[in-house]
Amino acid sequence: MIGIRQKLFLGFGGLLLIVAAMGVLTIRQIDALGGAIDVILKQNYRSVVACQKMSESLERMDSGLLFTFAGHPNKGRQTIRDQEQNFLYALQVELGNITLPGEHQKAVQIKTLFTQYRVVLDKVTDPFTPLSERHHRYFSDLLPLFHNIKLLSGQILDMNQANMQAANDNARQMAASAHNTMLAAIVASAVLAMLFSFQSHWWILLPIRKLIASAEEIRKGNLDLVLDTTSMDEIGQLSCSFNDMAASLRQARKSDTETLHRSRRVMQEVFYVLPLPISVLDENGYVEVSTESAEQYFGLKPGVNVRDLGYEWLTEVWQKANRQGTATESEEGKGYIQHFEGSREYFFQPSAVSFPFGAYREECAGTALIFRDVTQLHEQLELKRSVIATVSHQLRTPLASLRMSVHLLLEERIGHLNEQQADLLLAAREESERLAHILDDLLDLNRMESGKAHLNIVPVSPFRLICEGIEPFLLHASDRGVAIVNTVQEGLPEVMADPESIQHVFANLLSNALRFTSPGGQITLRAIEEYEKLRFSVGDTGGGIASEHLEHLFERFYRVPGQKEKSGIGLGLSIVKEIVEAHGGTVGAENVLDMGAVFYFTLPFRPDKQP
Repeated sequence: MIGIRQKLFLGFGGLLLIVAAMGVLTIRQIDALGGAIDVILKQNYRSVVACQKMSESLERMDSGLLFTFAGHPNKGRQTIRDQEQNFLYALQVELGNITLPGEHQKAVQIKTLFTQYRVVLDKVTDPFTPLSERHHRYFSDLLPLFHNIKLLSGQILDMNQANMQAANDNARQMAASAHNTMLAAIVASAVLAMLFSFQSHWWILLPIRKLIASAEEIRKGNLDLVLDTTSMDEIGQLSCSFNDMAASLRQARKSDTETLHRSRRVMQEVFYVLPLPISVLDENGYVEVSTESAEQYFGLKPGVNVRDLGYEWLTEVWQKANRQGTATESEEGKGYIQHFEGSREYFFQPSAVSFPFGAYREECAGTALIFRDVTQLHEQLELKRSVIATVSHQLRTPLASLRMSVHLLLEERIGHLNEQQADLLLAAREESERLAHILDDLLDLNRMESGKAHLNIVPVSPFRLICEGIEPFLLHASDRGVAIVNTVQEGLPEVMADPESIQHVFANLLSNALRFTSPGGQITLRAIEEYEKLRFSVGDTGGGIASEHLEHLFERFYRVPGQKEKSGIGLGLSIVKEIVEAHGGTVGAENVLDMGAVFYFTLPFRPDKQP
């Protein structure tokens, strides 16, 4: 069996052999070219240069001789001596660079002739020899030696130049041969690579493409696919494993499908009998499964679209959950939905929980609608409000009589009081007044929670609200040595408020601030613009409030530990919260470093006067 490894080895092995042969041939050709170039540069070129220098030096020596004839003997003899040394140096180079047949004999002849030339030259340049004799020796003896030396030097130069030309031609032939050899090797490599590529297409690529197409079919759910396994190489083995995997997946899918159907039936049966109204919707709003109570109360039957039921609040809470991807609740009636079934009234608190999926959990797979039955809780709240209202009204009449009696006794209209009796009656009057305030707070809170409190919301100036709020406390603050500072300026945009109710808010916040601010301290009122609302704040220089109590301050009947009993029962800030929220605002409290506590609330701007 020839596997993929052997096939790849055969293909790449042939390419490797051709590359190796190309490398060996290239190295040999380069070495040969290097030798030819070395012959040109290192051998013949040095001889050519030496011959040229000998001819040049000999001509300059002859020129120096002419200077002696022209009446400049010193300059001529100096030129002859300098050029004589240059000639001898060039001749020595030539004698040491003999490379061609016959070159040595000619170089030796030049050396012999130059020796004779020097002897005759000394006689011709002898200043004691008559000029006519010197002229005769020059033309008869020296000039023929000059021509013979130049002739031999020229012959040596021509021999080396001819050899350089031959070496150059040889290098060109070798380069052309190397070019043809490399071209043939490249063509052979390209042909072999194309053959190997074509064969690889049948050996490897086609089977792999079949595997890719089969994997895509399995991804689409086609598990009945069977691959051809006739090949005996690794691709064939992989195809067999692929078929085994598909068979295992078919069996697992069959088992999972049966388990899923069984679990779905069980889940639907159990889900249907759950006591709470619960319904599961798909991403388009169609009911997939629902409890019996959800079908009975809200018509959420499987296959029904939530948009077709006519419940606008239900559509809104479903869409909001899909947009936000988190659990959401209905905002209608503070989250409570009133529903009549038969002759009975029910109250539900609907919420929606989306089921995101995907790598980044950005897509919604479905939504669960859950209706928490708060009927009993609502009835208990109504009963509590009714009891508080009844008890408060019933206590107001005897309390009024008791307050009147204490008042009459203190005026001594029915007799004089001693000092101890007057102290007891003063204490009784203070406690009865405190009880009256508690009853008023209970009634106010009950009215606000039940929605029976009437608010006359009108546009009003923030500066006016602040001034009317602090006016009743200026005298009391002055008596206690506490300064009330109003930083609010006129000209702020009007807010929507019921002035009487907001005065109650300021009264509660200022009374608390006065209670906890020591003499010499300061209470500061501010108003700043915050988005589409105006934020009012009342800050003091008291001891502040521990952070663990801040989030509970506006709960009913919550009192910060350590306060005196006469400070109240914890209803004042609850009433403040109800009043502000009825205006569409928010309340809160915070500590400011080294300054004490700050209580704040917001009121919306007048719609046509927003900043």
